[in-house]
Amino acid sequence: MIDKALLPIEQRTVVFYDDELTAVLVDDDNGRTIYVPIRPICDFMGLNWDGQRRRIKRDAVLSQEIMSVVVTTTNIDPASRRPHSSVLSALPLKYIPGWLFGINANRVKPELRDKIIKYQRECYDVLSDAFRDGRLTLDPDFGDLLKLDTPSVQAYKAALAVVRLARNQIILESRVDSHELRLETIEAELSDPARFITKSQAMHISQSVKLIGIELGKSSGRNAFQGVYGELYRRFEIPSYRELPANRFDEAMRFLTDWYKSLVGD
Repeated sequence: MIDKALLPIEQRTVVFYDDELTAVLVDDDNGRTIYVPIRPICDFMGLNWDGQRRRIKRDAVLSQEIMSVVVTTTNIDPASRRPHSSVLSALPLKYIPGWLFGINANRVKPELRDKIIKYQRECYDVLSDAFRDGRLTLDPDFGDLLKLDTPSVQAYKAALAVVRLARNQIILESRVDSHELRLETIEAELSDPARFITKSQAMHISQSVKLIGIELGKSSGRNAFQGVYGELYRRFEIPSYRELPANRFDEAMRFLTDWYKSLVGD
């Protein structure tokens, strides 16, 4: 049960297939919220309001969201000579689809089915378009206004083009900076003396040493592998070929290649 009806800040009406749908903007615990009275929609669709009210109360979410709001009608009260006001049960606009899709169009009278389906398909879009951005408004669609060839529209389009150009430039500069940063990182890693060669590079070094050792062994008849490793370690001042600095890998391969060529020829 609702103890107190919410008073609207604004009230607007939008026409939907000859039906006048009303929505009100109110202050509630969530700030400002658009509420849509439910009973008029039930009447438009030919549904029993009491049945729909019971269904809403059974729903775990809708039962917590339904509120009473004060709605002003176009009818004049004879006593006060003022527009008549009614207290109606209403749901927040964003919950209207949840309520509508709880109605099974296949279980209603055939003559009501098409209209219910129209409400399920289009009602929320019509209301949200008319009351977009949390404001109740009947202003012309902004897209239609932009079709006018006026100085203000031209200035707006020119300003928008400048904004888009600046946005694209910002994105492009960001990408360039990102690429440059990655290149700098790679270059720093390659030039870092503390960074050793990879396993693949170490394998190339090992294979090259073995080839040289085999050629040396052909003339001396001895195992020359350790001697080749020793010369490599001495020249590059390392205790193991796996600890060869990554930035000296090419230099080491040239040294070993030249050594091998000196033994077997080009």
